[in-house]
Amino acid sequence: GDVLRGEYGRHRASNDLLSYHLDIRVDPERKHIGGRNVIRFRMLAEDSRIQLDLAEPLAVDRIVMGEAELAYQRDEGSVFIDFPQPLEAGTEHEIEFFYSGTPAERGRGGGGISFERDPEGRHWVTTSCEMPGASTWWPNKDQWRDEVESMRISVAVPDGLMNVSNGRLLASEDVGDGYTRWDWEVTYPINNYCASLNIGTYEHFSGKHGELTLDYYVLPENLEKAREQFQQVHGTLEAFEHYFGPYPFPQDGFKLIEVPYAGMEHQSAVTYGNRYANGYYERDWTGVGISTRFDFIIVHETGHEWFGNSVSAADRADMWIQEGWCTYMECLYVEYHWGREDALKYTNALKSKVANRRPIMTARGINGYPPQDQYFKGALFLHTLRSVVDDDEKWFKLIRDFYDEHKYRNILTEDVIAFFNRETGRELGPVFEQYLKHASIPVLELEHDAAAGEFRYRWKADVDGFAMPVKVGESGAWQTIEPTTRWQTLKTPLDPASFRVATDLFYIDVAGLHAGDAADEPAGD
Repeated sequence: GDVLRGEYGRHRASNDLLSYHLDIRVDPERKHIGGRNVIRFRMLAEDSRIQLDLAEPLAVDRIVMGEAELAYQRDEGSVFIDFPQPLEAGTEHEIEFFYSGTPAERGRGGGGISFERDPEGRHWVTTSCEMPGASTWWPNKDQWRDEVESMRISVAVPDGLMNVSNGRLLASEDVGDGYTRWDWEVTYPINNYCASLNIGTYEHFSGKHGELTLDYYVLPENLEKAREQFQQVHGTLEAFEHYFGPYPFPQDGFKLIEVPYAGMEHQSAVTYGNRYANGYYERDWTGVGISTRFDFIIVHETGHEWFGNSVSAADRADMWIQEGWCTYMECLYVEYHWGREDALKYTNALKSKVANRRPIMTARGINGYPPQDQYFKGALFLHTLRSVVDDDEKWFKLIRDFYDEHKYRNILTEDVIAFFNRETGRELGPVFEQYLKHASIPVLELEHDAAAGEFRYRWKADVDGFAMPVKVGESGAWQTIEPTTRWQTLKTPLDPASFRVATDLFYIDVAGLHAGDAADEPAGD
């Protein structure tokens, strides 16, 4: 089912999503879901068939357009829907997709939907489905390229429970027979896996960040802890707004919702389960004494509102655009609050988390999940790019402009490269290619010629024509050299014992100096 799920084939490419209205009833006792998704779309090319998705064991009850019931075929998780006559390019249509059943549970936070109980024994139903896909619990066009422009989420749950979803709460209505329906409205483009439901016995409190509404939904027994810990939202939004501009979804507000797993970047409805403590599950995530100053889940998942939800990858293969950038945002958060030196410490500590066994980009069109290196190596690559630009004023303008140019869009790595090439006037394609499409990082090879008082240097890399500037010499008095894959020479009075390479500013390996000699002491720049 990987190609079926991953490929943006003809029956997906023929149409453009406009809106969903997911209107369902959830019975936590029976672990049952039933209802419909009203799907509006515009045809981009004439066709008599479209492809949607719904995972087994959920049943397709019927699919209708107006009064007419439509024929369909299931192929693993895909549902191919046939229209009695071709739909013309440029026309808009609405279908209702009715479904029901007990969805497969894949374990807490690991995918799809999970039916659990909170510590007090009350029903607690949550979703987190980036890995297996949203079609594990509701019917949709389950891919990354096309997003609806808006969405309504209506969820009926047993009285006494509440459902919290994305966007604004429009109303809650007693629908009789012991159920209450909660209606939420999303007014921005949203990807499928970000649409979420959180059904529980929640206490609600709220605040404001400037004009932005902040809403928090937590288990009643955690209310005081949440009031304290969620104060960090202000400093988080302030840092990210400093670098990337206003929070992307002001009309929908910002929410944190307590869940029984670590957390997830559900758009305007970030889920949180980090135990109301700093670090990541109370661990010093990067091991250098900085992670324990802030709540990792609040910072990382909120960062995804900019990179992940506003700027989104159009294929799972390009997911570093979400995770690499968002991990880099953690480094900027540290820099904003505690300065450059601590940011360098935090950033360089990510190196120990990188395996460099597989490239961080997978093949496209197969729904393949990139390795975890996409987070840490992605961030270290962006950190390296900042050193290549070598002008902080220019760098911060670049990343702000990059975000502004691509917000509310689904993009590919080619779009990132094209932007940075255009704006820096450099050919950075080979640099991107080395860091993203090869497992190994570039190695700066050095040879010392004592008699001539010079070093020979070159890059060892997988990419033909790889070239990237790097700083060498003495910490605090760096000189920039422009190595290629051919040997060049540098005259210097420094000997191998005192010659340094700025490995805290560039994510590279060094060969040819004695082990331990190559790295500079982290003294900033």
